[in-house]
Amino acid sequence: MLYDLLDEEIRAERPVALATVIEGPDDRLGRKLLVRPGHDPLGSLGHDDLDRVVQRDVLGELAAGQTLVRHYGAEGQAREETLSVFIESFAPPPQMLIFGAVDFTAALARVAKVLGYRVTVCDARPVFATRARFPGADEVVVDWPHRLLERVGAGLGPRDAICVLTHDPKFDVPAVIEALKTGAGYIGAMGSRRTDEDRTRRLREQGVGDAELARVMSPIGLDIGARTPEETAVSITAEIIALRTGRAAPNLRDAAGPIH
Repeated sequence: MLYDLLDEEIRAERPVALATVIEGPDDRLGRKLLVRPGHDPLGSLGHDDLDRVVQRDVLGELAAGQTLVRHYGAEGQAREETLSVFIESFAPPPQMLIFGAVDFTAALARVAKVLGYRVTVCDARPVFATRARFPGADEVVVDWPHRLLERVGAGLGPRDAICVLTHDPKFDVPAVIEALKTGAGYIGAMGSRRTDEDRTRRLREQGVGDAELARVMSPIGLDIGARTPEETAVSITAEIIALRTGRAAPNLRDAAGPIH
């Protein structure tokens, strides 16, 4: 039953993880615990307290999409190595939501797909937000960006990215405000330094504080001299990777001078 449920969850692209004891006393070896967000675990590693601690840790690793080995005491004690538990995460693809049906969007969608993202393109203008213009996207949504985020934002986590490419205050200010309510690991907004200053002023007028603004990478991307849509897509995705891995990189937000 455990493996049947695991297979079902993987096929449905729902997050699930399997914890297995790979080192420890003979009566614990091979014991398994299946963990799903919002559900009671299935199986046991041999002790209720251990199951509780491992379930907590597994949910954290699953949110980050990580597979690794962790060590515990026989009853879940920290800083002990009686047991080695292999945590295997089966997380759905990370999501990238791109707002604004512009030329840069098509390039970013293509690069993001290469990196394994499930890409959604959203724009309120039906004449621009079409499948024909963005064949590489998994989904093209005709709606206001903030309304899409109201629907899906609660499901976004640290592996997910929101890229606001609209260049229009009536679209991007509500989108950024709603994006900041999510747990997305990356929020970026495109525009010149003048656009960024104007957008920041408008966001502050809407009550957005310094801590929230610090989450927004704007102007979006690394400072690599990108000019074409394709080069800009590389700049944006490189910034996402650098932010996720904690690497210092020359981003446009913290630099000075012209973008191009």
